[in-house]
Amino acid sequence: MIEVPSPLRLRLDSEALVANWRWLASQSNGAACGAAIKADGYGLGARAVIAYLAAAGCRDFFVATWAEAAAAMPLPEGVSLSVLHGVGASDMVAARTLPARPVLNSVEQVARWREAGEGRPCDVMVDTGMNRLGLRVEEAVGGALDGLSIETLLSHLASADEDSDQNARQLAAFQALRQAIPARRYSLANSAGVCLGGDYAFDLTRPGLALYGGTPRSEAEGHIRQVVYPETRVLQVRSVLQGEVVGYGATWTARRDSRVAVANMGYADGFLRCHAGSCATATWQERALPLIGRISMDLIAFDASDARAIEEGDWLALDYDLPSTSARCGLSQYELLTGLGRRFDRIWI
Repeated sequence: MIEVPSPLRLRLDSEALVANWRWLASQSNGAACGAAIKADGYGLGARAVIAYLAAAGCRDFFVATWAEAAAAMPLPEGVSLSVLHGVGASDMVAARTLPARPVLNSVEQVARWREAGEGRPCDVMVDTGMNRLGLRVEEAVGGALDGLSIETLLSHLASADEDSDQNARQLAAFQALRQAIPARRYSLANSAGVCLGGDYAFDLTRPGLALYGGTPRSEAEGHIRQVVYPETRVLQVRSVLQGEVVGYGATWTARRDSRVAVANMGYADGFLRCHAGSCATATWQERALPLIGRISMDLIAFDASDARAIEEGDWLALDYDLPSTSARCGLSQYELLTGLGRRFDRIWI
């Protein structure tokens, strides 16, 4: 097959990824620090993320589905993988075959695993107030889990990125579960939960967003490094006369004779129209190029009037610091990461 380079690339900083994991581990109050790698490592590439973090000492990884588990194989030696969505009826062949544990989320999944799991260890999710996945507390303590070999008992914080009373309520509920349900380990904290303090760490933390450059709470500011740097290639540099317009809907009018750099990127790549009008910029040779006009499916335009030497084929670096970009455009940091499309070449540095 002919390899064709893409006009889009993500520069991915492996040192920043590892540094973020090490800081989260240092904040985990002595607990093991794992890594959520669902959605293909939040869009970075799960296999690469596993390799870098496993080399740094991470031993516990979490995906959403069995298809994601299969795509992560083979695992490095000494690494464990858990599948957060548990086991549906169609998942049992994969669950019996792959070296991964299901996170059982319902009495139906528990029954399915009892019948076909051959006594193998599992993880269990108990809902302590989010009402998403997980057994209800009364189900978990009422005998539904009796006899299971539970490696990790989990719950998930619903409001850890906020100063909410719900955090303390969920913590208290999980502390009670720890006393009532035997398991080898207990895990509650995600990225934001790590920032809430040592009481939330238990035996294992499960950060996701902060690994990849997101700031879940103010306590992480100044500690989490940017990992993802999107870049797009200039397709054409064109002259636009004063008074002429650019793009669909004629939303930008040149106030002077201008040079416009048209680049290979658009909403099909996760760069959505909400980025327009949010002071978004690209950078070329340390010069800021304002985004102008309406974002198309796979084209965007930048005012390059003050970058006279820019040419077709040059690369532009997008301003994509997750916290500040989220604040500008209104998308969550999670959406900004996972929305970056498959047309990007992913290049680890």
